[in-house]
Amino acid sequence: MRTPLLALATAMAATIAIPAQAQTEIQWWHSMTAVNNEWVNDLARQFNESQKEYKVVPTFKGNYTEGMTAAIAAFRAGNAPHILQVFEVGTATMMASKGATVPVAKVMTDAGKAFDPSSYIPAVAGYYTAPNGQMLSFPFNSSTTIFYINKDAFAKAGLNADKAPATWPEVFEAAKKLKASGHSCPMTLAWQGWTQLESFSTWHNVEFATEQNGLSKDGYKARMKINSPLHVKHIENLAAAAKAGEFVYKGRGSDAQASFTSGECAMIQTSSGFYGDVAKNAKFKYGLAALPYYPDVKGAPQNTVIGGASLWVMAGKKPAEYKGVAEFFNFLSQTKVQAASHQRTGYLPITLAAYDLTDKSGFYQKNPGTDVAVTQMIRKTTDKSRGIRLGNYVQIRTIEDEELEQVWAGKKAPKDALDAIVSRGNELLARFEAANGGKK
Repeated sequence: MRTPLLALATAMAATIAIPAQAQTEIQWWHSMTAVNNEWVNDLARQFNESQKEYKVVPTFKGNYTEGMTAAIAAFRAGNAPHILQVFEVGTATMMASKGATVPVAKVMTDAGKAFDPSSYIPAVAGYYTAPNGQMLSFPFNSSTTIFYINKDAFAKAGLNADKAPATWPEVFEAAKKLKASGHSCPMTLAWQGWTQLESFSTWHNVEFATEQNGLSKDGYKARMKINSPLHVKHIENLAAAAKAGEFVYKGRGSDAQASFTSGECAMIQTSSGFYGDVAKNAKFKYGLAALPYYPDVKGAPQNTVIGGASLWVMAGKKPAEYKGVAEFFNFLSQTKVQAASHQRTGYLPITLAAYDLTDKSGFYQKNPGTDVAVTQMIRKTTDKSRGIRLGNYVQIRTIEDEELEQVWAGKKAPKDALDAIVSRGNELLARFEAANGGKK
């Protein structure tokens, strides 16, 4: 008995003496809520289970603005996360934050990972690429604005439930009929600056700002131009609908989305990334469609612009940690992972291969309208529609909210509000130019 017991004791001692290999933790700060928070947690879990060397720890840090603010404070204190999710309007600010981030292209190549920006949808990759051609952040939850309708409410109002209004005149007419049928909220809007000013501009191929909407080599000199006759006409039409109770403002950011999934509001324009929430929680038949346009505007519709967010790699970390970040991004880039994320959330398939896989799987045929976001984004672009990338744009978005809210409340004329957005916004852009000059 002594020999087997001695052997067992020796083996146990040897096992205890060898420490388990410590995992390298990768901190990921994000702003995803509800079903999209579940998606982020699932991605981290899947990556962690796929290997043993690294552990990605996702942490919700509030909305996009709150997340950026927290990360800046953490960077100054020397404890920033490895990965930070930043919404698209924060891109110019992140680009100007020299020394705070590491370009994703460098992180990938330093880790020996194949990284080909041409494999991404051009409109997505281009937005997060510097003028020198280097990709700065990793496209993650890229979205665009689309149109959702409640088919049951449409049928009750005597409208064609299988065909969403294609033009703005048709939208306003549908809103009148929905109101007449007893619907308390015929139409609402989420992310009003993005949907009604930014995407509205590119969809109609009109300038949002000078310097190619901030995307030219002198983009830091950009100034806003959203008080054009077309912009004024559109906000006037929405103001009239608000006064008639045919458009109901439900708050800033994504606040209005809950009123659609609950059935309260029959039409909403918001992110394609809202699809996962609708698919899971809506208790009615719904439809997804392209944004409406004014048919008398030459060249409309053109294309919509990118929304959502990308993942930035923060500076000051150890080489082994950056290798873990690269491994995680490599995992996220896998075609099957990308296609599954696109189908689950409604965010764009950021690679062409993921789009092809989704198409061949029959997903778009089984779920009509889920390809709208892609088809709106892959149209030919112009210098007026390629995208919008302005400095201090997080603050400018707040100005847009403040001024438009005055319009919806009947306290300010549409032109006065748009003039104020341009004036106040240009003050912030001038400050950005003074601070960043030729660094963009």
